[in-house]
Amino acid sequence: MGARPALFDLYGRVALVTGARDGLGLAMAHALASAGARVHLNGRDAERLSAVVAGLAAEGHDVAALPGDAGGPPEQLLAPLQAEAGRLDVLVVNAAQRDRRRLDDLPAEAFEALLRTNVAAAYGLVRAALPLLRASPFGARVILVTSVAGPLSRAGDAAYTASKGGLAALVRALAVELGREGMTVNAIAPGFFDTTANVAMRHDPAVNAWLDARVPLARWGRPEEIGGAAVFLASAAGAYVNGHSLVVDGGMSISF
Repeated sequence: MGARPALFDLYGRVALVTGARDGLGLAMAHALASAGARVHLNGRDAERLSAVVAGLAAEGHDVAALPGDAGGPPEQLLAPLQAEAGRLDVLVVNAAQRDRRRLDDLPAEAFEALLRTNVAAAYGLVRAALPLLRASPFGARVILVTSVAGPLSRAGDAAYTASKGGLAALVRALAVELGREGMTVNAIAPGFFDTTANVAMRHDPAVNAWLDARVPLARWGRPEEIGGAAVFLASAAGAYVNGHSLVVDGGMSISF
């Protein structure tokens, strides 16, 4: 067996991935664990999360379940990390919600609620995690999961688009502020991935025809194809990348 590639080696790192019970969150958690990190997976459904973590542990990964609502009190979510390690080296904020409704059908209250969940809660978690991030001996990495729906728009998705655009702006602001402390803050902006959240669109012939014409790779992304981006930004390979949104969309955002 050859030597581990040092640039992408995460051995000794402590990581937290929110919204990691399935989909892209689980794929990123799996990739970080495969690179050697001890990964705490967060999800609201404790029973299902426990089963997922047990499966990863059976594969030989160093993982732990951290059940709870990522939009709830962040101190409560972070308490087990404080007790176990006293530090956090990699924070991946992936938990988010979506409310696909046209303007006429989307009350202002629902719009505000999505901004609280997708933007304000992310800010609150990063802020609450600062003592743990500052304790990292490696230079902490914060990764917020945005979307191509931030810079790009589609009808009937105003709240989600606004929230992801706001999250991308937050990444830049935090990168400038925390960079002086040796931390990096970046975003991963996924395109169209074949996840449970996109089941309806995945089986819509019109959506598939549009993707085939718009995406240069002419297919949906597979969840496991997001993991490498997370490992890159969390590892020594991404040490000088700061305030950047890494787009993983098969080329959709540069095609017309």
